[in-house]
Amino acid sequence: MTSLKSKPKFKNVDYLWDEKYAKSLKGNEVDLLIYRSNMLGADLRITNFGGGNTSCKVLLEDPLTKEKTAVMYVKGSGGDLGTLRRNGLAGLYMDRLHNLRKIYKGLQYEDEMVALYQHCIYDLDSRAPSIDTALHAFLPFKHIDHLHPDAVIAIAASKNSKKITKEIWGTEMGWLPWQRPGFDLGVKIGKHYEDNPHIKGIILEGHGMFTWGDTSYDCYLNSLETIEKAANYLSKKFKEKKPFGDEKVKSMSAAKRKKQAIALAPVLRGFCSAEQRMIGHFRDDKNVLEFVNSKKLNKLAPMGTSCPDHFLRTKIKPLVLNIRPDDNPDAPKIREKILRQFEQYRQDYKSYYEAHKRKNSPAMRDPNPVVILYPGVGMFTFAKNKATARIASEFYVNAINVMKGAEAVSKYVSLPLQEAFDIEYWLLEEAKLQRQPPEKSLSRKIAVITGAGGGIGSAIAQTIVENGGVVVMTDINERNLQKEAEAFNKDQCIHLTSDVTNEQSIQKVFDQACLAYGGVDIIVHSAGIAISKKLEDTTEKDWDLLQDILVKGQFLLAQKGAAVMRQQGLGGDIINIASKNGLVSGPNNAAYGTAKAAQLHLSRLLAAELGADKIRVNTINPDAVIAGSKIWEGKWAEGRAKAYGIRVEDLPAHYAKRTLLNAIILPEDIAKAALAILTQLKKSTALIINVDGGVAPAFTR
Repeated sequence: MTSLKSKPKFKNVDYLWDEKYAKSLKGNEVDLLIYRSNMLGADLRITNFGGGNTSCKVLLEDPLTKEKTAVMYVKGSGGDLGTLRRNGLAGLYMDRLHNLRKIYKGLQYEDEMVALYQHCIYDLDSRAPSIDTALHAFLPFKHIDHLHPDAVIAIAASKNSKKITKEIWGTEMGWLPWQRPGFDLGVKIGKHYEDNPHIKGIILEGHGMFTWGDTSYDCYLNSLETIEKAANYLSKKFKEKKPFGDEKVKSMSAAKRKKQAIALAPVLRGFCSAEQRMIGHFRDDKNVLEFVNSKKLNKLAPMGTSCPDHFLRTKIKPLVLNIRPDDNPDAPKIREKILRQFEQYRQDYKSYYEAHKRKNSPAMRDPNPVVILYPGVGMFTFAKNKATARIASEFYVNAINVMKGAEAVSKYVSLPLQEAFDIEYWLLEEAKLQRQPPEKSLSRKIAVITGAGGGIGSAIAQTIVENGGVVVMTDINERNLQKEAEAFNKDQCIHLTSDVTNEQSIQKVFDQACLAYGGVDIIVHSAGIAISKKLEDTTEKDWDLLQDILVKGQFLLAQKGAAVMRQQGLGGDIINIASKNGLVSGPNNAAYGTAKAAQLHLSRLLAAELGADKIRVNTINPDAVIAGSKIWEGKWAEGRAKAYGIRVEDLPAHYAKRTLLNAIILPEDIAKAALAILTQLKKSTALIINVDGGVAPAFTR
């Protein structure tokens, strides 16, 4: 490997190579490929999630002949450079890949070649080879990068791409006109290098770049230097002109943008979910606002993105909202105006499909927008889950950067619509979609859970995430909440402290749910407190505290949450965690039992009122859930033990023995009941489900 005399410096990309770590890999070329890939994938200016591919060629022993043979390791189908591991690579015999050229029948048979890659597999643990495999096979270098940097695509997607390429890199870089990735393009890339053996890389019109080297480090450095030259060229051009023209719309303040996004997100989510429910993401960073507020927005946005990786994530074009930044989304006229724009977008997408479909094209996919641009406010993206929505926003920011660069140096050129369609509805891409695992039972669902700092609330949060949903976890105890939230990643969960007795605090919870995910589908009121005292010992403060947390909290959650659900128009679920004490009269329990009984009846009242909006309200009655429960850590356990004349440590066995099933109830049991309500009992509301092991006095009938 090339030794480093001094660390290179770059202004427009992150130089992340660690020479000490690279040496620890002891010249293992595949490990160095993975390391290089991770470094490239860590910088979103170089390539985005799932974008680009890298390769290396090594000599290994053929397991059959025991002779040395050339093997190419290349990022496999569906992989991501930033998180690439060995199981994300495809290892193929080089001689077999080259033999494919002998049977290649021409461009119209191109897709058939992908299936033949399976006959070239060397490493039996390989990921499925991607359509880009051939793009690496016919270049003679040990290490190759195919990347989609914003700065380079800006040059590639400009009107005078070939001329500008020569102006920036001189004779160092080759240039090829746009062609859909595949075997034929791989052959042409190899031929282009044969005809121009002095070049260090190739710019692909409207797409990206190829760079290479004899070592992993040389390849990495070549990639960074190529991107740096493009970025420096663009920086000079940005000083000479405003690529997007003058500002047409003034941005609202950051606080007002956030407030407007919160108000609008459930409305947009409802419209985007017309065919299937979606999860949202919002961003209003500087480069987004520069674009959405510009005079060129209405010219550039409809043109669509250029790089295939972009529009496969974002659809061919966004929806640009034609409303003022300060319009009230709750106003019927504004909502109707937005709806008409959605209807027009859907019709445009259907027309695009009908005009460009082939005889064997897959059926039309969801015609609703993925990207929604709101001048003065920012950008929303909607997709099947939070990660996909967030990544779509990152890709569209890449597209914005590309349009900005192209407009600075020349004019932005998008792909012809037929080319775009043929990639979006490519049968190979469709096959990749069909190979994805089926969605889980709570995929596309957003849950707000109170009392999530432990016990039942935490168990329900875990169950919802395990079944594909996203959660907003709340609790009044910040320390407990933080600990429980650490079990999830940033795309599965947000958490915030909240006081369920405070209207403003509850409103903040739903505001954050709308801002983070676009709305709410599930509300679980699990926050609780237990006070066990004789009548004469119960204070007014005890009474008020129980009523406020258990009953008022349930009321405020339903009131604020139902408002969001109605904005979406998608229905929803409210699950209240009450207690068998709402049905059973027990000693020293007047205040707690009354509050729990109020929860039960309030749930029935809410079910009757919200049914017309397809919002179901159901109740789970646990009993004696001691494990993991915070309320059993205090005086409640002492009070109950005293009431029954036993020791605190004997309570679990005591409660189990009095049940018909002689069962100890765990938080996970309550979570399973919640899952059943959410996934199996979809036509039931006002249910009271006892999860108590069978307590006869608590039978509801």
